[in-house]
Amino acid sequence: MHVKEICLEGFKSYATRTVVSGFDPHFNAITGLNGSGKSNILDSICFVLGITNLQQVRAANLQELVYKQGQAGITKATVSVTFDNSERNRSPLGYEEHPEITVTRQIVVGGRNKYLINGKLAQPSQVQNLFHSVQLNVNNPHFLIMQGRITKVLNMKPPEILSMLEEAAGTRMYENKKEAALKTLEKKQTKVDEINKLLDHEILPALEKLRREKAQYMQWANGNAELDRLKRFCIAFEYVQAEKIRDNAVHGVEEIKAKLTNIDEETEKAQEEIQEFEKQIKALTRAKEASMGGEVKTLSEKVDSLSQEMTRESSKLNNKEDTVLGEKVNADKIVHNIEELKKSVKERASAVKKSEEGAADLKRRFQELSTTLEECEKEHQGVLAGKSSGDEEKCLEDQLRDAKISVGTAETELKQLNTKISHCEKELKEKKTQLMSKQEEAVAVENELGARKNDVESVKRALDSLPIKEGQMEALEKDQGSELEVGQRLKDKVRDLSAQLANVQFTYRDPVKNFDRSKVKGVVAKLIKVNDRSSMTALEVTAGGKLFNVVVDTEDTGKQLLQKGDLRRRITIIPLNKIQSHVVPSKVQQATVRLVGKGNAELALSLVGYSEELKNAMEFVFGSTFVCKTTDVAKEVAFNREIRTPTVTLEGDIFQPSGLLTGGSRKGGGDLLRQLHDLAEAETKLQVHQKRLYEIEAKIKELQPLQKKFTDMKAQLELKMYDLSLFLKRAEQNEHHKLGEAVKKLEEEFEEMRSQIKEKEGCYKSCADTVSTLEKSIKDHDKNREGRLKDLEKNIKTIKARIQASSKDLKAHENERERLVMEQEAVVLEQSSLESQLASLRTQISTLASDVDKQRAKVEAIQKNHDESLAELKLIHAKMKECDTQISSFVADQEKCLQKLS
Repeated sequence: MHVKEICLEGFKSYATRTVVSGFDPHFNAITGLNGSGKSNILDSICFVLGITNLQQVRAANLQELVYKQGQAGITKATVSVTFDNSERNRSPLGYEEHPEITVTRQIVVGGRNKYLINGKLAQPSQVQNLFHSVQLNVNNPHFLIMQGRITKVLNMKPPEILSMLEEAAGTRMYENKKEAALKTLEKKQTKVDEINKLLDHEILPALEKLRREKAQYMQWANGNAELDRLKRFCIAFEYVQAEKIRDNAVHGVEEIKAKLTNIDEETEKAQEEIQEFEKQIKALTRAKEASMGGEVKTLSEKVDSLSQEMTRESSKLNNKEDTVLGEKVNADKIVHNIEELKKSVKERASAVKKSEEGAADLKRRFQELSTTLEECEKEHQGVLAGKSSGDEEKCLEDQLRDAKISVGTAETELKQLNTKISHCEKELKEKKTQLMSKQEEAVAVENELGARKNDVESVKRALDSLPIKEGQMEALEKDQGSELEVGQRLKDKVRDLSAQLANVQFTYRDPVKNFDRSKVKGVVAKLIKVNDRSSMTALEVTAGGKLFNVVVDTEDTGKQLLQKGDLRRRITIIPLNKIQSHVVPSKVQQATVRLVGKGNAELALSLVGYSEELKNAMEFVFGSTFVCKTTDVAKEVAFNREIRTPTVTLEGDIFQPSGLLTGGSRKGGGDLLRQLHDLAEAETKLQVHQKRLYEIEAKIKELQPLQKKFTDMKAQLELKMYDLSLFLKRAEQNEHHKLGEAVKKLEEEFEEMRSQIKEKEGCYKSCADTVSTLEKSIKDHDKNREGRLKDLEKNIKTIKARIQASSKDLKAHENERERLVMEQEAVVLEQSSLESQLASLRTQISTLASDVDKQRAKVEAIQKNHDESLAELKLIHAKMKECDTQISSFVADQEKCLQKLS
């Protein structure tokens, strides 16, 4: 099976459908000019074979494989490879009956990716198995042998060669499937173990618990059934009893019905008489109401309502006045309590202060007594141990023995020092005599040493006078190396970015002789500077394909470029003198600011920097679109009746006034402008480093003559200093120097021994005095020992009694002080609480007083209305009294009838 034909459409540089045929079964070579797309054919084959490492096909993601990344109107890339399958013994498994096999892979901008085998959709794994069965694995690291890889293949180790052979033989596919199957089995086994563990620890115990609960439920259900049965028996018994009571009550009801019938007959007669009286009363009442009835009713209702309201409001007023009076009384009580608490706080503070002073005196007295007791006990122990006082560490006998030993030691050391001094004096005289005999030799050595030192000093002064310092040249060379390294890195970065931005590079040949290249300004993308990196995606969407347009000064220059510029690709030219730009009017911009606020929507033109001469071109590209921070702002601006201008969000979504919306995923959006920005920064840094490198090289060139002179003088100085050190070593080895050192050493030893003799004589004298003093003290101590012990014991007993009494008093003072402090703290807390209560009460009293005033005014107004209505009502009542006398006679007759009826 071999490649027979390749069909490319929208893949990399092949925008239109391109068919490459005529492949040889054994060997093929692709030749052509640079940039003609040779490598893209190999990339297309790898693309169909399912390569995963996109760096092999010089792409960061699948979208970059589409022609101009989908920005030129082509949104998908399709590659079909037709294989000759005439040799059936080498055919893929399952495809032996097909003379040709066509494998197609298609990607669409936005992420869709699909495979087809002979025009039918297929899974990627199916395609991989097809190629693996004929020993084709594009993801094998040795599938493509690139430049410089031949030597590496030849130098492979045996395991690497074996791996390559397995790939070539096609067994690697089965090894991979085996490993994948083993991993799957391991995962499944882990899952089974987890399920078993879940069964053992959670499900089975839960089932057991449910079984126990089921048994308990069945027992409860049986109990409920029995309870229902017993309840039914109780209800039946109660029903039978109720029927008996009903039968007994029926007879009594019949007797009562007969009595009621008689009463009803008598009631009917009385009702007829009452109805006659009521007719007469109603006629009189109607006559009374006809004259003054409605007015009385209204006034009565008004007086009643006013009376009720006055009573209600008066009670409210009284309650509020009582409340205010009570609150004032409470406030006076609290003020009185606060004053008493303040006096109590002062009294307790003075008491605490007195208690603390008394406790301090007691503590001081207790410490003095404790110190006195310690001193007496120490002195007592010393007297018992045979010491003259308690401060001594040893007894008098031990001190006397030590003093006698010190006297003997000092005497022995004095004798030894006297012997050494006599021997040293003798030796010193001999050495001085020998030193005087070598005086002439010493003078010669001193003169030569002075001359050598003068030579060294003169060389040092000459070296210091040079305008170059030690290490200056090395530092400059180090800086030169670092600048070269940084410059090389920046050059590599510029070169890489330039290669990535090949589409932005505009190359042409001079259309005429002595053509002025300043007339061609360049590609729009390279003529702008983006002020804010976050708006790069929006600006790239706004400009679209115009970013690749070329700006020239006039239409004549553009015409010359198109006709004689030998352009390698199709371009669009913007002549500055003819282009008609459309910029959003300032009124519309102001309306936008009023609508969404300043900074939420900005004209795309204001977000880019450019030269003033390019203003027409930039207005043509960026002047008619707003860049908005959010989707809501973009929608509001685009569809507003006053504005109606296209808008683009920072994410690249487009809103047209006509209602057209464009958006969705924009992976890598803004990469072009970001790369151009990075390229400009890298070029600027490169210029700075190159300038610094030039300055360093100029300084090095300037210092090179001085550096040679400095090196020679430094070598001369080192040589002279080495000669001086050798001479000093020789001078130290001659006889006169050795004798001088020996005499000096002997004199120092002699002075040291004389000072030691003086010290030892003083030590001997002090030790002898100590011995005589101790002997006298021992005699006195033996005489007075018993009397001292008795006095000390008596003093110790007395002091202990005083300490005990003092400790008791101190403890009582401490307890009293703690009690007073606690009482003081409690009083202070109570005082603060009362003060807060008083503040709240005063606020409440002021509020209540204002309420009382309002309520009093309200009651007075109601009282006034009530008095006026009551006076009117009394006048009407006097008129009605005459009618009531007539009605009362009829009412008396009616009552007589009712009495008969009852």
